[in-house]
Amino acid sequence: MSFRGLGKPNATSGMGVADQSKTTFHELQRKKIHRYVVFKIDESKKEVVVEKTGSPTESYDDFLASLPDNDCRYAVYDFDFVTSENCQKSKIFFVAWSPSTSRIRAKMLYATSKDRFRRELQGIHYEIQATDPTEVDLDVLRERAN
Repeated sequence: MSFRGLGKPNATSGMGVADQSKTTFHELQRKKIHRYVVFKIDESKKEVVVEKTGSPTESYDDFLASLPDNDCRYAVYDFDFVTSENCQKSKIFFVAWSPSTSRIRAKMLYATSKDRFRRELQGIHYEIQATDPTEVDLDVLRERAN
């Protein structure tokens, strides 16, 4: 049994949150400048930073394509929908993306940093933890939002 890496502080404690990450989230939430934001952990800076933003015209497929196949990420998606009463609504989803093919160290790092990061983003309506694309299918969002 190996215990390598257990003493590294960045593997067991939450990362900080870059000011740009909070600002970009508020742009999505309040100004509707972005459809989605993908965040990654920058281990050299020991903080969560913005990796990519999607314009309001981008689709859900564009969002899914921005999630790497074999590495973890956090993301927020502004989901627009129409209720059964024909009302236009918007809900913000937080996605903790941790594909089964990602490195164990990355999974640990993202898992231990998630709660602290999530608390910084005021106004999230729903959270989804996903290990493969079927868990973040558009039908999953529709079902949760209604």
